[in-house]
Amino acid sequence: MSRNFKVGLFVTIAILTTTFTFYFWQIFKTPNIQADKESSFALLIPEGADYKTVLDSLNKHEVITDQISFRFLAKFLDYPENIKPGRYVFKPNTTNYQAVKKLVSGEQDAVKLTFNNIRLKEDLIRRIGSRFEFGEDNFRKALNDQEVCRKYGLDTLTIVSMFLPNTYEIYWTTGTEKFLDRMHSEYKKFWNEERLSKAKQIGLTPVQVSILASIVEEEQARKVDERPRVAGLYMNRLNAQMPLQADPTIKFALQDFAIKRILNDQLRVKSPYNTYVNIGLPPGPIRVADFKSLDAVLNYDKHEYLYMCAKADLSGYHAFAKTYPDHLNNARMYQAELNRLNIMK
Repeated sequence: MSRNFKVGLFVTIAILTTTFTFYFWQIFKTPNIQADKESSFALLIPEGADYKTVLDSLNKHEVITDQISFRFLAKFLDYPENIKPGRYVFKPNTTNYQAVKKLVSGEQDAVKLTFNNIRLKEDLIRRIGSRFEFGEDNFRKALNDQEVCRKYGLDTLTIVSMFLPNTYEIYWTTGTEKFLDRMHSEYKKFWNEERLSKAKQIGLTPVQVSILASIVEEEQARKVDERPRVAGLYMNRLNAQMPLQADPTIKFALQDFAIKRILNDQLRVKSPYNTYVNIGLPPGPIRVADFKSLDAVLNYDKHEYLYMCAKADLSGYHAFAKTYPDHLNNARMYQAELNRLNIMK
């Protein structure tokens, strides 16, 4: 073997080694996921998915820059045989190795679930069910199942009181039962000994507090500082065995939340939620009450007001009255302003 041949062979091997080393470095270290995008990408892998399902999802969203290098490394790290369900978030410029390592290890990212300003159970079902693998249909079935609700000491009308508006971190693959268990755990944390004691002192159960809080919040959603006073008025009516006469319950009974002016014929709607006809609390919350509304009921203002209506200045606050004649005077001023603005319904 001549010296020139040996030198040539050495140079060739060196070049090939350098080339393959650089290629492998590129496979492992070069950004390949969303390399040209700014936002993160969440890959959802359902239970029972295979490698083809994962690739199809990645291709559908066009997040891989170099398909060959990704597939090579996935095969090299035995990912096709180790598919793990979950939600995996990839930041811009994630490398092949970072992505595949995360998928192989099953290090899924939790869903940051935030829900608030929810009025109907169906709204709750859509808001939550769409965020998890169990989906809306399974969630709807659970919330409408008396046996499921009974497990948490509730029924199909009061089950919404178990959901406290907040931000929670929960895995996408969490099943319906475990999700409900988590919500019940958060519910029990809120209803600590102090709050349970306060509820007992005012003569209400936690569920009844939730129902009244939902009415208070519907009545006064914008001016949080007035909620304890509104709660005090309703407590006065409950204690006096007077109908609550809460307009929000009429809107709920009619399933029409765009009403700005309640008319007399609407006050006669046949519904257990009609608090103009029925004395006491309705059978369930009329919205998912937040922490401030619940605490407003537990710490309601002590006063002698029995009547209220919206202030004529349309500030969002209420005019309160101890007597019916004073209330009528407040109501006339408010109605005159509605007439002036041509608001008839």
